[in-house]
Amino acid sequence: MLRFIFTRLSLIIPTFLGMTLLAFFLIRMVPGDPIETLAGERGIDPIRHAQLLKEFGLDQPVLVQYGIYIGRVLKGDLGKSMITQEPVLNEFLTLFPATIELALCAIIFALLIGIPAGILAAVKRNSILDHGVMGVSLTGYSMPIFWWGLLLILLFSVQLGWTPVSGRMSVQYFIEPTTGFLLIDSLLSDDKGAFWSAASHLILPTIVLGTNPLAVIARMTRSAMLEVLGEDYIRTARAKGLSNLRVVAIHALRNALIPVVTVIGLQVGVLFTGAILTETIFSWPGVGKWLIEAISRRDYTVLQGGILLLGAIVMAVNLLVDITYGIINPRIRHQR
Repeated sequence: MLRFIFTRLSLIIPTFLGMTLLAFFLIRMVPGDPIETLAGERGIDPIRHAQLLKEFGLDQPVLVQYGIYIGRVLKGDLGKSMITQEPVLNEFLTLFPATIELALCAIIFALLIGIPAGILAAVKRNSILDHGVMGVSLTGYSMPIFWWGLLLILLFSVQLGWTPVSGRMSVQYFIEPTTGFLLIDSLLSDDKGAFWSAASHLILPTIVLGTNPLAVIARMTRSAMLEVLGEDYIRTARAKGLSNLRVVAIHALRNALIPVVTVIGLQVGVLFTGAILTETIFSWPGVGKWLIEAISRRDYTVLQGGILLLGAIVMAVNLLVDITYGIINPRIRHQR
């Protein structure tokens, strides 16, 4: 087991270096001068332009800039925003709870619907229910997040008026940010109105962000269940007279969920990527919207730091999933 863990850990360093390369160089390929973007339409004096380039270290050759950047990252310094002059890490930690709250609600939504749907599709193989679940899953997987979000806003917010259009909570409420999760903070404040406001603001973003993982989980659960249901020990259990419910719920499901664990880990990256668009559509004040605004402002330090932090979180979660998978399925760690 220790060898398996060490093997997984050894992949972190090259992956981390690869992320720094992507975060640093791809951003600099985006057209536009960050100093001129910072100045806006009023323009900027050439002398002041040169001063700002030197201040931000942009007057150095790109490789020199990268070396300085790596040195600071290794010291835990992600720099300051070129716009707000606030430390990137502080801004990230302020906004990250909003993204985590949305991502957790989305993955819970995906699990609560995706796993039962996959099980039913496997048990009723080749039935109308099976074809319906697979058809809906394919549609959900193919659905562009931006289009799906606008469609739900048009239907449920504009036409029916059932849900709020944007934000995390109505402006009439103010909750002291204890944990950063508005659902929890509103409960701690014993403010039912604020809680229901936060919950209603979460409905559409959760559905939009959770649709893709839901489709993947449903299809993987169905595939894993079909494989397990064809095993000899399942036929033996049925031959002993066990009910179909007991065979599926106790004997089959436990083993079928093993590969689903890995898929859930892989969805973390999908959730963070989807959160960038979802937060932009719903004006959700999280890390995704923060990064989109940084792109439009050419805020190099925010983009570099934000991408690096999100990448590190995804790596940590995938490492945890790999280790968990190795524990519950010993054959995997011996094969690797």
